[in-house]
Amino acid sequence: MTVSSRFAVASHVLALLSVHESQIGESAQSSEKLACSVGVNPVIVRGISSMLRRAGLVCSRQGVTGLSLARSASEISLLEIYRAVQPPERLIALHEHPSQACVVGRHIQDVLGAVCSEAQAALETRLSRTSLADLAEELSARADAEGSDAAGMVGRLPV
Repeated sequence: MTVSSRFAVASHVLALLSVHESQIGESAQSSEKLACSVGVNPVIVRGISSMLRRAGLVCSRQGVTGLSLARSASEISLLEIYRAVQPPERLIALHEHPSQACVVGRHIQDVLGAVCSEAQAALETRLSRTSLADLAEELSARADAEGSDAAGMVGRLPV
């Protein structure tokens, strides 16, 4: 009963594409290089990439290996990424068959459902206010602060 990490993996992949594009000028990255940074099997990256492609967030070009952002990072919100890879159900699911013979069971879904709906709305509002460019900018700033070259690391990843 854990929350899926698809959003985190998708955000990582897209941030990597954005940082690499802004710092090096190359956007296309192979699933193998992306997977190396994310720390997952390339098959996972390809699955997430397929979802991102269907949502219009990434594209691939004939004759060019790898993925690129389909739009500017400033035009992609974290909410779009979240919706591209998360099923449309609530983040916090309620159990299906509470006992109607119990006073708590009769009312838990209404009471807890209202709290969870409010939390979901707050999450989506916050994600809508942050762009992929904002995320990439913060990542680049942290790389600069530690003396690293965030985009340069992608080129040195083992494949």
